[in-house]
Amino acid sequence: MPLPFDPTTQSNWQDVASEHVDFDWTVDFDKQTISGSVTHTLVWRKPDVREVIFDAQHLDVQKVIVEDRPGDFSLGKNHEVMGTPLKVLLPANRSVGDKARVQIFYSTTQDCTAIQWLDKEQTQGKTFPFMFSQCQPIYARSLAPLQDSPSVKITYTAKVRSVLPALLSAIRVSPPSDGPAHDGKVIGKDFVTYEYKQPVPIPSYLVAIAVGNFRYRALPKVEGKEWTIGAWAEPELIDATYWEFSEDVGRFLSTAEKILPPYRFGVYDVLVLPPSFPYGGMENACLTFLTPTLLVGDRTLVDVVVHELTHSWFGNGVTQANSTHFWLNEGWTTYIERVLLQLLHTPADRGFSFLIGAKALQDALKQYESKPKYQRLVIDFDVGEDPDDAYSTVPYEKGANFLLHLERMLGGLDVFLPYIYDYVNTFMGKSITTEDWKAHLYAYWEKHGGEEKIKALNSVKWDEWLYGEGTKLPVEMIYDTALAREAFALAERWDASRNQADISKLGFSEADLASFNANQKIVFLERLQSYPALPHAHIQHLGTLYGFVNSTNAELRWRFYEVALLDPASPAAHEFAPAAAQWVVGNDGTGIVRGRMKFCRPTFRAIARVDRDLAVKVFTAHKLSFHPIARRLIEKDLGLA
Repeated sequence: MPLPFDPTTQSNWQDVASEHVDFDWTVDFDKQTISGSVTHTLVWRKPDVREVIFDAQHLDVQKVIVEDRPGDFSLGKNHEVMGTPLKVLLPANRSVGDKARVQIFYSTTQDCTAIQWLDKEQTQGKTFPFMFSQCQPIYARSLAPLQDSPSVKITYTAKVRSVLPALLSAIRVSPPSDGPAHDGKVIGKDFVTYEYKQPVPIPSYLVAIAVGNFRYRALPKVEGKEWTIGAWAEPELIDATYWEFSEDVGRFLSTAEKILPPYRFGVYDVLVLPPSFPYGGMENACLTFLTPTLLVGDRTLVDVVVHELTHSWFGNGVTQANSTHFWLNEGWTTYIERVLLQLLHTPADRGFSFLIGAKALQDALKQYESKPKYQRLVIDFDVGEDPDDAYSTVPYEKGANFLLHLERMLGGLDVFLPYIYDYVNTFMGKSITTEDWKAHLYAYWEKHGGEEKIKALNSVKWDEWLYGEGTKLPVEMIYDTALAREAFALAERWDASRNQADISKLGFSEADLASFNANQKIVFLERLQSYPALPHAHIQHLGTLYGFVNSTNAELRWRFYEVALLDPASPAAHEFAPAAAQWVVGNDGTGIVRGRMKFCRPTFRAIARVDRDLAVKVFTAHKLSFHPIARRLIEKDLGLA
């Protein structure tokens, strides 16, 4: 099935494509570079193509070898978003299906967007430096010259020479994960070569590397399963990491296999990164990267792993053809994540998760009122347009709601699950478009449901769901609110109390939240935001009485600040904006930057609505603490870029 043009790449993958890559790298913390070579095994897709074009960005390319001989190459004009096309001359008279090897010697530079280098002071142990990559959506080209499009899937091997342990999004070949750390050599001094293989074809955005003072601990093996699971973290965090995830990761993966084809990657490890990691998690093949904000000591946030693990099928398995179809990755993953929550817990937990997501979706749709194109599920990106400019919860939540709507239209979850299995089975290992998905949807239900199901599908508001703009969904979605009722009632009591000026007569107590789990507290704080801003004294009392003002749970602390800053002109907003600013950059006594974009971007935007000078001043002073991706997007949010 032919795939469409990808507007975010300059590579000629439709003419000649990379199918396997060998990385040979040396990690240099003094120079903050990765240097060495990348060797592509290319396959001709059209006859007699005379050049291959790779995406490259901020790379120092030194020489090229084509079929064991010095090759001719040139670097084109730099594009701010897409980078620099690297053109390499290929042998003549080649037919479709022929192959060739092209080796490129190069080094990353200080401007590499994919990598963040951390000083030892920015780590938990404060003894060794740290580096990690984030290649999604289009930053793999700053890690290595690649055909950086999700329409191109590659297998890869890697040899990484480093004085600190190295992890990649692949299966460890040597030294063994469960052996002595750093193969028994002196950490921080002796070079060790780490070897990896990734036999399952993946898109380039899933190529990942992390290098630091890690320790490994195997998670409990699941009987009857061939795959292995494990956890990685700095030594200071490995016990907390193991405790947080040991009971659930195997259970999550086993439950997913009850409704989806078998897990294909052999290894599922989690790595807890330093706090500047810009996401809650990143579904790198074999090795999910996780934010340390999940380590709250009560396992209440561990369900984030359900989302990342689900990407093994949706994204890592069935992949968006390009960023226009990002919702196929994230909408499907979010929808299945919530199906798994129902199977792991109760149907009420599924509805509760949709309820929490509804607030995030509403915020995102409002954020893009001035750029309604980004409110769409399917975004027609211009050539060279930055897909990160559209990054929000819209593809996650609007996509998941669309699939929930289809599930209900077609007869409920029990009849929808066999369709899901067939969809994954049909497209596993392929990159697809929304049109491919829709064609399969109709074909499946025509075969398994006949005229009645096709009639139901024909009644769907397709254009409104896929291309519609605005702040409302095409249909009103109703969720199970059983787990939210107490939180809603408490928020209503606070709203009703706003005219009582004497705080001592409010009648609230710590016991109000005694039976609430973390998600119910989240819904309570979000519900408060649906009312007009509370009086200053009420917000002070709310923060201290329930402990939100000092909470170490970032999900709660951030949402409390959203409540406090709801009315930018209020005295409460002016009191709490400086505290929010110090919290987000780690100047609150913890030294922990809140680098996860879910927290840092809306917090800086909220502070800026209260006092833009304060937001700019605090961010500017601490911007190097944030990952380059987060840094660039916050600069756009604050009007600095």
